[in-house]
Amino acid sequence: MDKSHRIGFVSTRLAGTDGVSLEVAKWVQVLNGLGHECFFFAGELEWPEERSYLAPEAHFDHPTILKLSMDLFDDYIRAPETSQAVESIKNHLKEHLHQFVRRFDVDLLVVENAMAIPMNIPLGLALTELIAETCIPTIAHHHDFAWERPRFSVRAADDYLRAAFPATLNSITHATINSYAQRQLALRTGASSLVVPNVMDFENPPPEPDGYADDLPTALGLSPDEFLLLQPTRIVPRKRIERAIELAKRLELPSTLVISHASGDEGSEYAAFLKEYIQLLEVKVRFAGDTFSHERGQTSDGRKIYSLADAYQPAVLVTYPSTTEGFGNAFLEAIYYRKPIVMSTYEIYRIDIQPKGFKVVEFGDYITEDTVLWARELLENPDLVAEVVEHNYETARRHYSYANLERVLAALVSLSVGG
Repeated sequence: MDKSHRIGFVSTRLAGTDGVSLEVAKWVQVLNGLGHECFFFAGELEWPEERSYLAPEAHFDHPTILKLSMDLFDDYIRAPETSQAVESIKNHLKEHLHQFVRRFDVDLLVVENAMAIPMNIPLGLALTELIAETCIPTIAHHHDFAWERPRFSVRAADDYLRAAFPATLNSITHATINSYAQRQLALRTGASSLVVPNVMDFENPPPEPDGYADDLPTALGLSPDEFLLLQPTRIVPRKRIERAIELAKRLELPSTLVISHASGDEGSEYAAFLKEYIQLLEVKVRFAGDTFSHERGQTSDGRKIYSLADAYQPAVLVTYPSTTEGFGNAFLEAIYYRKPIVMSTYEIYRIDIQPKGFKVVEFGDYITEDTVLWARELLENPDLVAEVVEHNYETARRHYSYANLERVLAALVSLSVGG
């Protein structure tokens, strides 16, 4: 790059272990390596304070935003008071966005999903107006679209969605995370985009265990003879965790299924269903969202917090039974940490990932006897596992490495700023 830029990342949340936040960290690492400086705007932040601008109303979980979302996505007609509230918060957030750009002298925005999935309508509208008013070069990085989520199908927000989810202004360059989303974006809006798949740092394998997580199985309540099956996702219905619970039951081997994340942004009903299902099948499951974070730490009462990377260390099998994924961060993580995978053939996997030649235990709508047999074979045959995980690592290194991301981001920045 012949010119460095001051890049401002904007999202509802840039913290924790959700897919968007994890992918932002990778983009930042690569962009810093290209000589750029990065700054951050969101309703929740875990970036250095001197580079961050916190705006609580930008969070999708802010009480006012939650109420607006209920008003906008439970009927086809909205009250005038709702429109007025959207306008008021939009203006409030737009002023903060202007201050963010001025404070850090930002000359390129990267909007992370905030103009794709309508979790915070005022923020998307505020971003659209900011970009329209300033013509600031913008990369809109889309992970999920409203049309991909049934819960946004009943709505009184059509005008807002057409305006800002996503906006299609001249100064916006779009990036999608899979080829299906690329095609849908073009069909629905006429906007072209670059596909930027999720990545891991496959040029640099994970470091050898340092002993910190040696006590993790004990902390999770496993006995020495148990297999740790890892479900490394949030607890939301599309993750279809009940299939992983069923698999754990049908393996008929001593095991504990560990769910590494807490419930997501779709309520607690699904978690309650899973607990009832666990009792029905009499399977050992550990809800461990309070045990893992994006980095190691300690709770106020002195309990150890483990990183998501630590979760993979004692795992012998990763379960990934999702019905829908934008790409599949957990898939790449399992490959990176050299763990075998039992997974569903969700659409994006079939279109973009499966043709690359990975070796995983696949199933469709339900767990079959063959699924169980192959999973049991992986648990009982270390030589087979070693062969499979090494093949998968080398395949991912060719297609989903930081080197690939660096080339695409250099092109995206150049396209956005016209350089």
